[in-house]
Amino acid sequence: MAIANDATPRILTQRSLRSLGATRVGESLIYVALAGCALFTVLITLSIIGLLIGQTLQFFSMPETDVWEFVTGTKWNPLLGETKHFGIWPLICGTMWVTVIAMAIALPLGLVSAIYLAEYAPAWLRNILKPSLELLAGIPTVVYGFFALVVITPFLRDGLGIQLDYYNALSAGIAVGILCLPTIASLSEDALRAVPGRLREAAYGLGGTKFDVSMKVVVPAALSGIISAFLLAVARAIGETMIVALAAGNMARLTADPRQQIQTMTGHMTQMATGDISNFGVEYFSIYSVALVLFLITFLLSILGNIIRMRFQEAYD
Repeated sequence: MAIANDATPRILTQRSLRSLGATRVGESLIYVALAGCALFTVLITLSIIGLLIGQTLQFFSMPETDVWEFVTGTKWNPLLGETKHFGIWPLICGTMWVTVIAMAIALPLGLVSAIYLAEYAPAWLRNILKPSLELLAGIPTVVYGFFALVVITPFLRDGLGIQLDYYNALSAGIAVGILCLPTIASLSEDALRAVPGRLREAAYGLGGTKFDVSMKVVVPAALSGIISAFLLAVARAIGETMIVALAAGNMARLTADPRQQIQTMTGHMTQMATGDISNFGVEYFSIYSVALVLFLITFLLSILGNIIRMRFQEAYD
C-alpha cells in the first residue's frame, strides 16, 4: 500500500507537468500568431507608404513636374494636349470645401442626436433610433452620390432658388455630411453613456436640471471621446471618393464659391485611374503624389486626435 500511495502523487505530478507544458506551448503559439498578425499589418502599412513615396519620386523625376510648383502652385491641369500644371492647392481647396460643408452638417446634428440618445431618449426609443441611424452608414456611397445629383442639387436649385452648377461642392458636401452623421452620433453617444452615473447624480443633488447636467457635466466629461469621433468623421470626409467623384465635378480650381464645380484629391485619383491614360505617363504617376498628400493629411489628423484624446481624457475609479 505504501508503494501505491507513493506512486499516485508521482503520476499526478507528471500528468500536471505535461498539462502545464502543453498549456505553455499553446500560449506561446497564440502569442506568436498574434505577434505575426500585428507584424503583418505593420508591414502592409510600410509597404503602402514605400509604394507612395517611390512612385511620387518617379512623378517628380519627370520633366513636366516641379516640386516647387507642386507645393505652391495654384493650377492643376494634367490633361493631354494642353500645358500641364501640377499645383496641388486647387485639389486641396476642393477637398477642404467638401469637408467643411460636411462637418457643418454632421457635427452639430450628430452631437445633438448623441446627447438626445444618451440623456433624454427612453431605452425603448433608443433601441429603435440608434440602429435606424446607423443604417445610414451601411448605404453604399455611390447611392449618396446619385442622391446628391438627383435630389439635393435640384432641391437647392429649384426649391431654394440657389444658383449653382449641376456638379458643385455644396451638394457633394451635404451628401458627405449625411454619410458622416451616423459615425459622429454613434461614437459620441457611446462616449456620453460611458460617463459614470455618479457624476450625474452628484449634479442632480446640487440642484442641476437635465439640461445643466447634460451640457455642463456629461459633455465635458466625454469630451475626449467626442473629439475623437469628430476627427474620425473629418478623416472619412477627406477620404470620401464616390460621392465627390459623382457630384462634385472634375474641374480643379481655387474658389471661394461652393456653388461651383470643383475637384477633390480623391476625385482626381478616380478620374485618372478610370481614364484612358498610359501607365507610364505623368498623369498616371500624379495619382501617387496626390495620394501621398492625402495620406499625410490623414496621418496628421490621427496624431492630432491622439494628442487631444490624451489632453482631455478623464480617468474614473
